[in-house]
Amino acid sequence: MTDQILQPATAAAEEPADAGDAGYSKALKPRHISMIAIGGAIGTGLFLGAGGRLAQAGPALAIAYAICGLFAFFVVRALGELILHRPSSGAFVSYAREFMGEKGAFVAGWMYFLNWATTGIADITAIALYAHFWSFFTPIPQWVLALVALAIVLVLNLVSVKLFGEMEFWFAIIKVAALVLFMIIGIVLLVTGDPINGTTPSVSLLGSEGGFLPNGLLPLVLVIQGIVFAYASVELVGVTAGETAEPAKIMPKAINSIMWRIGVFYVGSVVLLAMLMPWSSYTKGESPFVTVLSNIGIPAAGDVMNLVVLTAAMSSLNSGLYSTGRILRSMAVAGSAPKFTGVMNRNHVPYGGILLTAAVCVLGVGLNYVVPADAFEIVLNFAAIGILSTWGIIMLSHLLFWRKTKAGHLQRPSFRLPGSPVTEIVTLVFLASVVVLMWFDELGRLTLMSLPAIVLALVIGWFVVRKRVDTTKALNEGGQ
Repeated sequence: MTDQILQPATAAAEEPADAGDAGYSKALKPRHISMIAIGGAIGTGLFLGAGGRLAQAGPALAIAYAICGLFAFFVVRALGELILHRPSSGAFVSYAREFMGEKGAFVAGWMYFLNWATTGIADITAIALYAHFWSFFTPIPQWVLALVALAIVLVLNLVSVKLFGEMEFWFAIIKVAALVLFMIIGIVLLVTGDPINGTTPSVSLLGSEGGFLPNGLLPLVLVIQGIVFAYASVELVGVTAGETAEPAKIMPKAINSIMWRIGVFYVGSVVLLAMLMPWSSYTKGESPFVTVLSNIGIPAAGDVMNLVVLTAAMSSLNSGLYSTGRILRSMAVAGSAPKFTGVMNRNHVPYGGILLTAAVCVLGVGLNYVVPADAFEIVLNFAAIGILSTWGIIMLSHLLFWRKTKAGHLQRPSFRLPGSPVTEIVTLVFLASVVVLMWFDELGRLTLMSLPAIVLALVIGWFVVRKRVDTTKALNEGGQ
């Protein structure tokens, strides 16, 4: 039994060491994994959030995106090394179980569920709001649009993992195509020097109106918490490892590509935006891309970008249902999640966990009915706590994995997180600092004040399930 746990990556890949991995089809192709990696790194945090952050922090925002992007890459690179050690659809829950015990897996799984359940509510709310942008949908109540969006994505997610992969592939294509097209237009405007709203695009705009850091260091530091959440979902690529035929071949390439995509799409876009128009031209309520395109007279710029952000929200909802289904199945096998979340349909889809997440999202439909104006903000900060916990557990699991390799109990794959153990420790300190920064935001402070209730719920939940938890069965009998 112990030998099964301590196998190197090549041997471990031959049969699942996590019982929750049994039964999945290997239907995700390299192109699916590659685009899922892109899609996880590009979302509404860039399409919508960058405008308000530029107005708050100025052109130096690019530095904040670069720093947060580096730590996001460290997280996904650490997860990548664990994947090559042992591919698992349970991902970080399975690795937390191996290195921290079932208590660690319990916390990792339910905090991730909290993240995606609340993100799902935010997503269906956003989809309904974006749909109201068009007059055709305006007469339809917000809660109805939210329910329809949830129903469509749920049904498609239940059909097969291949269909999920195809949806994410095309969602990512739309997002990337929009960004690339905008960057081409922006570079042309920068080279030709054609005025935008009376201002000539130029590198000099990076230092205009108060300089590169016009409002001082504090606003730049405070936007970091929002930027971290913009990178949420990069860890999704790890969950797909259990449903692709050659994870050892596909994953390193997909994970490494995240770094340059962050550099080009996030940092590059922010720098380009700051060179096209003064940073003070952007506002919180409007996509910065729409701001630029509208000012140069591009017809239907708002319609196009609204379609893109709607696509990003649909992609996020799709990913949330997919990933929680796999995570909950890994937990159900061990006994730390309801038994029904471990069942699969004939298409090898863990529909029990997907339906549980969707059920929580239905509560979000009710929230859209009761308080449509506040539904988005109410849930978004709870998602933040979930993603910070997930990233922290990934880094802690990798640190414990590294310690076992140093002791000679395990073998590190060739694809590694550089700089261990310093990289893990620095990243954990960074994530802790983001929690501290949340206190300086009004909604973030309310979220932190709710932490004792979340901790209490986890403690009560653990005492409810602990008698039926069987870590040994979950981790070692998957291939038998």
